[in-house]
Amino acid sequence: MALRQPRYTKEEFARRGDEIYDSQVRPQVEADNYGKIVAIDIETGAWEMDTDEINASKRLETHYPDAQIWFVRIGSRYVRRFGSSRIDKTK
Repeated sequence: MALRQPRYTKEEFARRGDEIYDSQVRPQVEADNYGKIVAIDIETGAWEMDTDEINASKRLETHYPDAQIWFVRIGSRYVRRFGSSRIDKTK
């Protein structure tokens, strides 16, 4: 399998992904799918939703093998979060 090269700057990639999510995808998915992942091809606007990035991207790549994929977690600004969500002050 050939290594896919990005065709956009990071800023353009993010702008396109967020724009497609906000205008086309969010109205269809946000109400009942909190926490799920949406994989969006920023060139075609095609998208797939699943509980994880791998499954969503595999399904999207089945139809669009050269997809430029932007991921969004429904209801969150972040796809992944590193570290703990709370600080334990008892230690």
